[in-house]
Amino acid sequence: MLAYYFDLALRSFKRNRVLTALMVLAIALGIGASMTTLTVFHVLSGDPIPQKSSMLFYPQLDPRSMDGFTAGEEPEDQMTRYDAEALLRDAKGDRQAVMTGGGAGITPERQGLAPFAIDARYTSADFFTMFDVPMLAGNGWTKAEDDRHERVVVLAKPLAEKLFGTVQAVGKNVRMDGHDFRVIGVMADWRPTPKFFDVNSDRYGATEQAFLPFSTSRDLDMGRNGSMNCWDAGDDAQDDPEGETGVNAPCTWLQYWVQLDSPAKAEAYKRYLVNYSDQQRASGRYQRPTNVRLRNVMEWLDYRRVVPGDVRLQMWLAFGFLAVCLLNTVGLLLAKFLRRSPEIGVRRALGASRRAIFAQCLVEAGTVGLAGGVLGLGLAMLGLWAVRQQPAAYADLAHLDPTMLITTFVLAIASSVIAGLVPAWHACQVTPAVQLKSQ
Repeated sequence: MLAYYFDLALRSFKRNRVLTALMVLAIALGIGASMTTLTVFHVLSGDPIPQKSSMLFYPQLDPRSMDGFTAGEEPEDQMTRYDAEALLRDAKGDRQAVMTGGGAGITPERQGLAPFAIDARYTSADFFTMFDVPMLAGNGWTKAEDDRHERVVVLAKPLAEKLFGTVQAVGKNVRMDGHDFRVIGVMADWRPTPKFFDVNSDRYGATEQAFLPFSTSRDLDMGRNGSMNCWDAGDDAQDDPEGETGVNAPCTWLQYWVQLDSPAKAEAYKRYLVNYSDQQRASGRYQRPTNVRLRNVMEWLDYRRVVPGDVRLQMWLAFGFLAVCLLNTVGLLLAKFLRRSPEIGVRRALGASRRAIFAQCLVEAGTVGLAGGVLGLGLAMLGLWAVRQQPAAYADLAHLDPTMLITTFVLAIASSVIAGLVPAWHACQVTPAVQLKSQ
């Protein structure tokens, strides 16, 4: 029966080409606009590590002084070096990693290649296993190499190819900031979106090109980047020979992640954070009341509102535009169906039920949506191309994946069927006797 109704819908399109074209165009414009913005939102708000996001947690402590204290406020978003290294030594999680962004100057040995600067990440041994970093060659370093402060480095694939012409770079040396580092691994292409492990830097940009031990980076006083919050900087920070990045400096600037493989372990780790905070306050290092948080990946991203506000606004505006398009479609469908009242009256007189008339009209509305979805898909792809031309950091991520492709047609057909409900109901209320008398 559906095939028959579909055939009737196609015949109706041929009889009312202008009206049909207007409805298809209205649906297509709404779908094109909404799917462009929905796709961008989908890309930016997705789970960056779905296989482990419920097991990776971001701890927060509050080591600040009482200056500016407000009861109930959130603790610091990052950690001091003292706290991060203490938690790393205690190793209460299944895995844990401290990290921060940095930069280094590369002096290549390859002929004809001039020195250049790269973004780097200073971290600890568990980083690669915790975050399922794919490797093309070699591996990350071990805790023993961390403890020995060894000068080892893991390179991203593009940097390895640029320096050595191949990804088989394990065992070779790279000169960074005037120091030689031994390559122990080469990463495959890896770009979690968003870059959840450090939302303080470029959230949607490419991952860093070189990864090296945090302990080594501090030994060599390598440059760091990212946000930093200091308080009482005139006291402890001046006493520390490393300044604001020193162990005793009252500054938060490090990201810290822990892997906890069960809810019970997460509860136990939160209790550990409370006890640690209590101990630090008892020793006089913390001044504020105990205030800890332990959020998994998606909770952390939601708390930090990583999706840009303008993307959310554009998405809601686009769906508002789709609603306006659907209102126009309702009027056009109503005009089209009521114009066929004599035909519907004859069908009703010949025995067609109201349910059959209602179903026929909805199939016709759905067919309009299908056609609008095809055209809307083209408009969405054009819209995404326009997004990729923008200077925003996330612009190159704006591509239609299979999920969004299916969503395009589901949304188009569902929208047009919803728009057809009222016109179809009016059509099935046509009284056969009245229509037959008027003929």
